[in-house]
Amino acid sequence: MPAPSLQVARPHIPAPVTLPPGDRRPRLARADHWVLAGALFAAYTVVSVGRHRHMAGLSWDLGIFEQVVRAYAQLRAPVADLKGPGFIILGDHFSPVTALLAPLYRLFPSPVTLLVAQAALFALSAVPVTRAAARLLGRRGGLALGLAYGLSWGIQRAVDFDFHEICFAVPLIAFSLEALLARRPRAALPWALPLVLVKEDLGLTLAAIALVVAWRARGSSARTVRYALGVAVFGVAATVLVLTVIIPSFNTAGGYDYWTKVSDAGSPFDGLATKLRTLAWLLVPTTGLLALRSPLVLVALPTLGWRFLSGDEHYWGTDWHYSAVLMPVVFLALTDALPAVRHSTRAWLRSYAVQLPAAVAAAALALTTALPLAQLTGAEVYRKPAAVSGVERLLARIPDNATVEANIGPISRLTSRCRVFWLGDTQGVAPEYIALENIGDRYRDPVGYARQLHPLAGYDVAGETGGYVLLQRRTAAGG
Repeated sequence: MPAPSLQVARPHIPAPVTLPPGDRRPRLARADHWVLAGALFAAYTVVSVGRHRHMAGLSWDLGIFEQVVRAYAQLRAPVADLKGPGFIILGDHFSPVTALLAPLYRLFPSPVTLLVAQAALFALSAVPVTRAAARLLGRRGGLALGLAYGLSWGIQRAVDFDFHEICFAVPLIAFSLEALLARRPRAALPWALPLVLVKEDLGLTLAAIALVVAWRARGSSARTVRYALGVAVFGVAATVLVLTVIIPSFNTAGGYDYWTKVSDAGSPFDGLATKLRTLAWLLVPTTGLLALRSPLVLVALPTLGWRFLSGDEHYWGTDWHYSAVLMPVVFLALTDALPAVRHSTRAWLRSYAVQLPAAVAAAALALTTALPLAQLTGAEVYRKPAAVSGVERLLARIPDNATVEANIGPISRLTSRCRVFWLGDTQGVAPEYIALENIGDRYRDPVGYARQLHPLAGYDVAGETGGYVLLQRRTAAGG
């Protein structure tokens, strides 16, 4: 009887897929995240610049940041006269990262430059989110979550809010967490380190990212754990140094103006309904609550902490730009959680996880009908109103380098070429011009109001149009 032969079972290896000549599908798949980012950049730019063209700014922030970037571009100290004559902005918020915009602004000295740069940075953040999701969930899942992220309410609100320095933080956080999900924990930390140069509170976000890195690396690399813990200590130390030494050294009052936002706060339960709604918006339409299954969601705690502990109710809700830095956190936390949930022993949970990327994308599209990007479907955002052109001609009467006192409306039309002060805060300087947004006849007697502001100077009306009034100082009054 012949001896039985030994046969070793071999795993089935599928034959490589042979694509027809010229098939570009793999190349297109690799470009998905860039194509999506390009589309988002165009959409963000249209909405942001469209708001500017309509003179519909929500605050003085665009003017303040333009003054700062203009100063950097001219190799001067970053003075923001809108915060007070000669006020160095590093005494308000610590955001030296805005100096990176100086070369671009030097070529294109306009507030539109800041808006376009912000749109580009927000759009760029969709690249790591989409790429990480595609790596873990497949191409369709990656595109679904990338689209949902790009249309997320937190990003849209920030795009709609003129300009803010956090536009630098959003892609940094996204690239950092993408590296962590790609099992490159030590690469995640260099991406997060520049956060300390974006805004003073983001040192704590850096510390949170470092602690999550240390947690993820605890069983595989003791060296990475030590490195991450060192970065966490650095993040906390940087925050303390900036708040107690650097900002006070530039601040005219010798302190940090925003301490009162916390020190004057009441109970943490004040505004509880608003805070709970914000948490619901943060976790339900964006992640279906599954982000809570990932430790990455802990990176959101520092930002939520200072906002909810503040006594300023503007920080509690979903308006403005405050939630933009949270969007890459929750979406990448969802990306991190989904692979494990898809292998759950519970059938309903597996099914939920499989369908969730498409559901989140659908929710984002549905919510967009009531968010800023909905303007893209109307003709108005693409046109400059005739009334705005009239106001621009009125403000063009002001010569370059003149001193101007203004409220929100005229600011962004003047900060690229004039020295602009905030209305009522010139600290003794009698400007050559006063530009007032007077829609609704808020200032019934503009000349009399100017006399209240500057009793020793006389002003006459130089022109009016579209609800705006321009006052010019009489030359005999002096400066």
